[in-house]
Parts: sequence; C-alpha cells; structure tokens
Amino acid sequence: MTRIALEALRLSKSFGGVQAVREASFSVPEGSLCALIGPNGAGKSSIFNLITAVYSPSSGEAKLFGESLSVLSPARIASLGLVRTFQSARVFPGMDSRQNVLAGAWMHSGSPALAQFLWLPSARRAERELAARADALLELGGLAPYRNVAATDLPMGAQKTLEVLRALMARPKVLLLDEPAAGLNDTETADLCGLLLAVRATGVTVLIVEHNMSLVMSIADQVVVLDAGLVVADGSPSDIRRNQRVIEAYVGRNEEVALA
Repeated sequence: MTRIALEALRLSKSFGGVQAVREASFSVPEGSLCALIGPNGAGKSSIFNLITAVYSPSSGEAKLFGESLSVLSPARIASLGLVRTFQSARVFPGMDSRQNVLAGAWMHSGSPALAQFLWLPSARRAERELAARADALLELGGLAPYRNVAATDLPMGAQKTLEVLRALMARPKVLLLDEPAAGLNDTETADLCGLLLAVRATGVTVLIVEHNMSLVMSIADQVVVLDAGLVVADGSPSDIRRNQRVIEAYVGRNEEVALA
C-alpha cells in the first residue's frame, strides 16, 4: 500500500481581512509528482509557505509522513526531508555551479567537526562522496560543462536547474518546486520536464506550483486546483481537463490556459 508523503488538512490562512487559503485539503502519495495549479492569486504559494512553516496557519495543519509540521521550524522541516525552492532563482553569488550544488549538503556534512578540523581520513572520505554526488547531479541536470562557471553568469534556465540540483543535494524525501518553469524557453522547459521525471524515478515525491499547463499535463500524476484559496478539483490530468469547475475558474478571469 502506497504511503501518503504529504498532507494538507483543512489549511487556512488569513492576512487581515483577506483569506488567502480556505480549509484546503489534499494528499500526495509517496513517489508521485503532484502539480498545484490555479489562477493568479489562488493561494498556491501561500500553501507552500504554510507547508514549510514560512507562514503559521490560521487553522489546520500539514503533515509529512504522518508527522505534523505546523509547530516545527523551517530548518527542522528541512531536516525531516522536505525541501523547497522559490519562484525566483536563488543562486549564491561568488560561487561556481559546483559550489552552489555542494551548498545543498549542509545537512549531510558527513563527519564530526573535530574530524573535519583535523582533516582525518573519515572527513576526507565524506568530502569526496559529497563532491561525487554534486558532480553526478550536475551531469543529471546537463550542467556538467558549467561546473566551474560562476552561477550568476548562467542563463536563467540554468540557474533554475541549478537550484533544483542544490535542493536534491539535500537528499529530500519530498521536493517542493515553486514555478520552476517560469521564464524558461521551450527548450529549457523540455529539459526541466526530463529532469523532473528523472527525480521522480529515483523515488522522490515532488509537488510543484506551476502555470505552464503543457508541462503540468505531460508529467503530473495528480493535479490539485485552487481557486480563491479553495481546493476546487483534485485528480488525474485527464480528469482535470474535463472538469467544468476548473475551466470556469480560468476562463472567468480571461487567463490563457491550455488544458487540452
């Protein structure tokens, strides 16, 4: 029986008199790729911020493999295996691509501080293992030729890929990606699709917020639709394409969306 990796249970969040999220509930099975979609202002990023404790919920809770996240710090949540990226690519200036990926291993330094200070064999072995993992991830993301290039010199698509690779360096059990295809051209989006499918194939559970419906409908196992902070649909891509409530949510705002 497939375990539930991530759950939102009647999550709500109000900012003053505005209710951004209203009793939103959905669950993401382990090893699946789920997309969270909806019109602008539907509450998608707020859901991410509630799950990762950037926001405290007004009511409800999120759970990771059955453990409540609502009272935990973002750092503690990350240590449990839930890692996220943000809408804008965030690379570390003054560091090359390889160093940016290695920065994701802060939770897995691999050896005690004393061993590192004395540069004992155990510390050297751990460093080699981390470096090999970083190189493998750069290869997976197609960035191996740019491992020594300053991250800030990479094009936007490569910077977004680099951020995903850095998140993978943290060995997540659940990976949350906030609009990973924003600003990418068609070639970069196709490369991103391949990367996300490769990530899912390793057993990592993936939840993405995304506006690119072509990407969503081609790779997602499950699509959750938000409108005005409410979950209005939850199902397979084929179910969502036929859902009249979803079509109305988009068409009523004159937003361009290709659900077919």
